Parts: sequence; structure tokens; C-alpha cells
Amino acid sequence: MGAQWKAKPKEAAANARGKIFGKLVKEIMIAARNGADPDMNPKLRLAVHQAKKASMPKDTLERAIKKGSGQSGEVVNYERTLYEGFAPHRVPVIVECLTDNVNRTVAEVRVLFRKGQLGTSGSVSWDFDHLGMIEAEATGADADMELAAIEAGAQDFEAGEDGGALFYTEPTDLDAVCKALPEFGFTVQSANLGYKAKNPVSLSGAELEEVEAFLEAMDGHDDVQNIYVGLQAN
Repeated sequence: MGAQWKAKPKEAAANARGKIFGKLVKEIMIAARNGADPDMNPKLRLAVHQAKKASMPKDTLERAIKKGSGQSGEVVNYERTLYEGFAPHRVPVIVECLTDNVNRTVAEVRVLFRKGQLGTSGSVSWDFDHLGMIEAEATGADADMELAAIEAGAQDFEAGEDGGALFYTEPTDLDAVCKALPEFGFTVQSANLGYKAKNPVSLSGAELEEVEAFLEAMDGHDDVQNIYVGLQAN
């Protein structure tokens, strides 16, 4: 949990597909500002890959690209904002939002932070590394995670969920490493820029449950795209 917090599988499965698609559509529209061709736009290529993995309908995907690139004639003004602070028990948290109304979002995020503490810009980000994060799956039993990381140009790696791998890169190397990993036996499942805690906190029992409840409430907000938390995985 020192990187990106995600809802527990049973809770994630219970989320409406519309909520998942809503977050993906925002990412696609933001990325498409720099061009509607995924082959020429690395950020859009990654966003499209994640949308397809989530089984987003083709017409929804194409509509999002057209809106974001301006081809539909509609004006889309989503802004990416970051909020820093602490969950209960002084667990550092960075919340990434995409919003069309910053004033509304900051007011609602402030309410969600009442069980923790909303900080100022820089109040906890100093304790996180800003990195490229790539989730990948081995395509064969002989795939070597360490060799793939070295050869593809990743800075570090660790075992991911369900036997997968998580590769960390310099922010500027994210797309290049994504392209290189398949050569070394790994299929990219998702990729994004994010934050990895330098000194994650270890909690258990009621304290951990309290932090999880805080994170779940935050994740339930429509404008929240990602949550990065300094909490040690158990």
C-alpha cells in the first residue's frame, strides 16, 4: 500500500461499472488534448489500453477521444488537482482528482479529510517519490522480473498482485519501459505516474480498519482518480 491504494477485491467488484468507466473516460479526455491518435500520443495509448482492459464499449471510448481532442465540438475543462494530508493515525496520503469545478471538489475533499487532516501543498509529498508505475503480468514461467527491469530500463521492481509484477521508472521513462517489457516476457496491464511512500506506516487491527474506512470513503468520491498512501502492505 506504499504506492497506490486500491479497494479490496470484493468491494471493487461491487462498484458500478459506470463509476469505473467514468474515471477512465476522464483520463482519456485529458490525454486526448495532446492528439487523438494513440500511436502518436503515449499518454492516450496507455489510457486506451486500460479502458480496453476494463471492457469499455468501443463507442464510449471513441466518444471520449473525440471530446478530449475537440473533434466533437464540446468544450471539456477537467483540471487535475492534488490534495495532501493525513488519514487517521498520521498515515500520509496524496489524493489525485480530476474535476470540472475545483471549488466544489476542494470543499468536498475537506469534508472527507475531517477524520484525518488536510495539509498544504508539500506537507507530505516530500515523503513520497514521484515515479512511473507499471503493472505487468509474466507471459511465461521463465520470465525473469529482475532481468526484465534491468533490460527494459526500470529503476526498481517488486512482486505485484496475483503473481504479477510492479515496475518503477523515472517519470520520463514510463512509455519507453512499457514498450520494452514485452520483449522480456511481460505484458503491461496498466501504467501511470504516481507516488510511492518512502517510509510507509505499519498498522493492524482496529487502527488499520479505521484507515481503510477513511480511504474507501475518499475513493467513493466521483472526482477522486487515485489515492497514494504511506501504509505498509500486510
